[in-house]
Amino acid sequence: MDNGNFRVDKLRVEVYPDAQTAGKAAAQAAAEAIRELVARRGSVPVVFATGASQLDTLAAIVEQHDIPWNKIDGLHLDEYLGLPVEHPASFRRYLRENLTQRTGMRSFFEIDGESADPESVCRHYAEALRKADPQLCLLGIGENGHLAFNDPDEADFEDTQAVKVVTLDEACRQQQAAEGWFATLEEVPDRAITVTIPTILRVPHLILTVPGIRKAHIVRRTLHEPISPHCPATILRTHPNATLYLDRDSASELMASAELRTKA
Repeated sequence: MDNGNFRVDKLRVEVYPDAQTAGKAAAQAAAEAIRELVARRGSVPVVFATGASQLDTLAAIVEQHDIPWNKIDGLHLDEYLGLPVEHPASFRRYLRENLTQRTGMRSFFEIDGESADPESVCRHYAEALRKADPQLCLLGIGENGHLAFNDPDEADFEDTQAVKVVTLDEACRQQQAAEGWFATLEEVPDRAITVTIPTILRVPHLILTVPGIRKAHIVRRTLHEPISPHCPATILRTHPNATLYLDRDSASELMASAELRTKA
């Protein structure tokens, strides 16, 4: 499959030969957006995702030396409840190791999944998001179609909460174990704090990196199924400025010959 791009409803899709190339393309797009936003606004709040799908993008973006990191305020999408920050699967640890400790980012607002009062954490984080008004979000899509930790049973396209506590479904938890973040399925927490789907959709610019053969099925569903919470990622097709970066593996279930146009 050659590099290609196409559009499904409003969602732009770009396909690259491998995960590293897709990650670099997403990082380049993010860097350009950040520079433009800083020039226009003076500073920019950005939401960053975690997980295996984001590693190539983050590795590439921290190498973009002309990004004005001292004008970026970072946030993230979700965090397990009750998982110590020292645990290898902690999203706070992930972002410290792969992003904040490798840049001069001005600030980063973390979700405290270890709090004894998660509802209070949700309220405070929702307020932080409201005040920050993020302009860019880098994220992925789960194997069950989730955005952040909005699994099909929890996803609500009309959610009135900006941040909430959710119960993770088995498919989501199996993915975390299969990717090596936990030794067994039983170790994966069953609850988390997540930013909700309407909150994600309010961010003006979304950049999604979704590589790997394990994501091929959900990529096909995202692009071809009716838009519904049964596959939460389908809602991305309504966003006015979202781009999905794929590699050959994650695009392998698409009808490529009919849909892809060779990029100039």
